[in-house]
Amino acid sequence: MITCCIQYRIDPLQVAAFEEYATRWAPIIERCGGSLVGYYLPKEGATDFALALIDFESLASYEAYRARLAADPDARQNIADVSAAAAIRAESRSFLRRAN
Repeated sequence: MITCCIQYRIDPLQVAAFEEYATRWAPIIERCGGSLVGYYLPKEGATDFALALIDFESLASYEAYRARLAADPDARQNIADVSAAAAIRAESRSFLRRAN
């Protein structure tokens, strides 16, 4: 099992748009082969940081997921909508494994 950790720098004035984007992902991620742990939004401290955690059986299953995601019309629309809102300034991905 691996966890894809997506770190976002978001526009603090567009948190609502980012939250809408995050909310739309759950069914898309599941249908494309991922297991959403959750999206996390700013609460205290930095107002421009958000996080998503998605579990996969392996790096190969993540690669298959990415291919299905690229072909998914709802995924493409969600990305277009958040891009139009300019809610995401930057994002990066890391892959983690559980220690226990």
